[in-house]
Amino acid sequence: MQLVIVESPAKAKTIEKYLGSDYRVLASYGHVRDLPPKDGSVDPDAGFAMEWENYADKARQLKAITDEAKHADRLILATDPDREGEAISWHVQEVLRGRKALPKDVQRVTFNAITKATVTEAMKHPRELDTDLIDAYRARRALDYLVGFTLSPVLWRKLPGAKSAGRVQSVALRLIVEREREIEAFRAQEYWSVTAQMEHDGTPFVARLTRWNGDKLDRLSIGDEGTALRAKADVEQGRFTVDTVETKPATRNPPPPFTTSTLQQEAARKLGFSADHTMRIAQGLYEDGAITYMRTDGVQMDGSAISAARLAIANRYDAHYVPDKPRQYTSKAKNAQEAHEAIRPTDFSKDRAGSGDHARLYDLIWKRALASQMASARLECTTVELAEGTGRTALRATGQVVLFPGYLALYEEGTDDSQDEDARRLPRMREGDAPAKKAVDAEQHFTQPPPRFSEASLVKRLEELGIGRPSTYASIIKTLKDRAYVRTEKNRFFAEESGRLVTAFLERFFERYVGYDFTAGLEDELDEVSGGRAQWQAVLEAFWKDFKPRTTEVMEQKPSEVTAELDKFLAPYLFPERADGGDPRLCPSCGKGQLALRGGKFGAFVACSNYPDCKYTRRFGQGGAAEDGAALENEILGNDPETGLPVERKSGRFGPYIQLGEGKEAKRASIPKDVPKLDLEWALKLLSLPRTIGTHPETGLPITASIGRYGPYLVHDGKYARLTSTADVFETGMNAAVVKLAEAAAGGGRPQRGAAREPLKVLGKHPRTEAEIKLMEGRYGPYVTDGETNATLPKSIEKDALTLEEAAQLIDARAAAAPAKPKKKAPAKKAAAKKPAATKAAAKPAAKAPAKKAAPKATKKV
Repeated sequence: MQLVIVESPAKAKTIEKYLGSDYRVLASYGHVRDLPPKDGSVDPDAGFAMEWENYADKARQLKAITDEAKHADRLILATDPDREGEAISWHVQEVLRGRKALPKDVQRVTFNAITKATVTEAMKHPRELDTDLIDAYRARRALDYLVGFTLSPVLWRKLPGAKSAGRVQSVALRLIVEREREIEAFRAQEYWSVTAQMEHDGTPFVARLTRWNGDKLDRLSIGDEGTALRAKADVEQGRFTVDTVETKPATRNPPPPFTTSTLQQEAARKLGFSADHTMRIAQGLYEDGAITYMRTDGVQMDGSAISAARLAIANRYDAHYVPDKPRQYTSKAKNAQEAHEAIRPTDFSKDRAGSGDHARLYDLIWKRALASQMASARLECTTVELAEGTGRTALRATGQVVLFPGYLALYEEGTDDSQDEDARRLPRMREGDAPAKKAVDAEQHFTQPPPRFSEASLVKRLEELGIGRPSTYASIIKTLKDRAYVRTEKNRFFAEESGRLVTAFLERFFERYVGYDFTAGLEDELDEVSGGRAQWQAVLEAFWKDFKPRTTEVMEQKPSEVTAELDKFLAPYLFPERADGGDPRLCPSCGKGQLALRGGKFGAFVACSNYPDCKYTRRFGQGGAAEDGAALENEILGNDPETGLPVERKSGRFGPYIQLGEGKEAKRASIPKDVPKLDLEWALKLLSLPRTIGTHPETGLPITASIGRYGPYLVHDGKYARLTSTADVFETGMNAAVVKLAEAAAGGGRPQRGAAREPLKVLGKHPRTEAEIKLMEGRYGPYVTDGETNATLPKSIEKDALTLEEAAQLIDARAAAAPAKPKKKAPAKKAAAKKPAATKAAAKPAAKAPAKKAAPKATKKV
């Protein structure tokens, strides 16, 4: 028996079907061990020796792997074809070695796609584990551990409220914070544009004023309304004819197929997916065999895939869309590792796969990969100059005409924060033509600050700087969100005050280690280790010898000294120059004290030097732009109309809360995050909880709604049901409450064990067999059935988007793959076993007990 180890159970199930009965395929469910989160897991004094610990939740799976390995003739490690996959294989091997269960024959196999042909071919070409890749993994893991477990304690002690710092995470955060600073420092400049709405041969177009009074104009030349209106009047009075027409041919080549990074960027632009969601969906498509491996820096495709793409293009379009030679691409990204193919479909003849988000992402991958092998688009770029009689005033119109669409017939790459003004369509014009002038407009504009990062533009910037690996970008962004260092609004990143403070601390005291060049250089060194050109312990030693003394030096400083340094460092942000030239640090409350940064138990804030006589404070995140008096002190929302007591918004150890009254008798309520805008009305609602909805029609006991530690809920007779939002606490009626409690009592709507299951949906009759197809919820996920054959839904098909034809195809495929003979023989064996038992029972009743024992034995053998 040959034991094959992969990461996921879906992958294991598919591959075992491809390989046959001599193979046993088990999943490791990802990494099986890691460095324990405690001091000493990496020992720099012992050559950076690492202490590994098995994940507690993987004990059952490791036992299963160990038990099978003891009886295996060969162990085949077939995890993903990248550095992480190599590391998982190494960890599995080391665990088995430690348990004395490692087979003598251990081999490593990699494949770029989960198809039968790819997997079976890969099995013919095994290799040994790549020690260079494993060393690079160990170096990266040790670096991240040493930075996190050395730097984070410094943050906790010197910067109250800070949560953690990471080697790459902190640099990504710095990018977001620096962009925030650029936006705040930006000063908008007014400018005006003068444009004429023209028409020629029935085609409208827009021409922009580019010369006035004999002077050439740029974008900011007209800076006030008066000047703009004078220019507008001159254009209205002038008669413009075409002075010159300049036409240039242009060619646009298709972009290469997706890498991990470009897939995340394009999915964010076109589909609105987060990087994390994109990778989860792509993982499902990969495990279903629809696409090649989705963690890659390579932009090239296999020769057979290129041939298949060219054939698909020829079948879909005419011969003009197939270039004379296949296109070959090379990556321009810094630190690119091109060991793997780009992300592409495994079968170019399939233009659809999965449903819902899986189908949308597959469509994007399919179009991008196919377009990469299509002919270039041919364009004609035209610039038309129109001048009035004196030549002192001139207009310009630009545009382009698509002569041959080429790859644009299928796909056009998205862009970030850019507009192509030259993409407008122009009518054909010649010198001397006099287009009709329909209207003239003068519009006011203001220069715009640089845009905040979106997930797409942040990933793109990280890749350009060579920071991190594309496969880690999703987890980096997720960490920043989880730490509440950033928030997202309309798909843009905003730096939170905690993120700004951490970044300021690191820039002031650990500037080198959040430097873009330093971090990118470290990635280069890790790539050198991957290629066998550098020794991993030497890379760690070079980093540690400078990093450790610096952390010790900062740790020895007093918190007050750290705060004083940050006060100086952040002065331009916290205390910007005032328009009236006054002292930016002067306290707006007492008018005498000086404002300065202070450190508190729950974070940093700005306070007056005259404390306790003056209790003025403001949050750190408000910066110098905060309105005077916008303090951390309690805010009175109003008075309770029933009691007349004040309702206050306060800030406590566990966040903001509402309080009615004072002292021990005061009533308090936390403020949920999904409250749209806290006012007196909402505060009184929250203080009124719990809310009694009514009495249960069956028990006569009350049903109440409230908000607890884990969110909004219903309770009746000691039994609970979750609500989805704070609004539901106040809006849920009796009927809805009874239904929710009943569903909760039945296990979220699931039937009790042994009870008949109701279908989630009846899809209709099978188009070929006429059997009714139902969508069911099973123990291991949704499946479809026609009464005889059950087929599990692949990850790439969402149950809510499942169609009748897709369900029928799944059932047909499952029926064709199932072994038919054993199913037919099973009833015959069972009947044969029962007949002799029944005969003996009739002759001799005492023989019933042996007959019962015989039946289980027969079942076990089957």
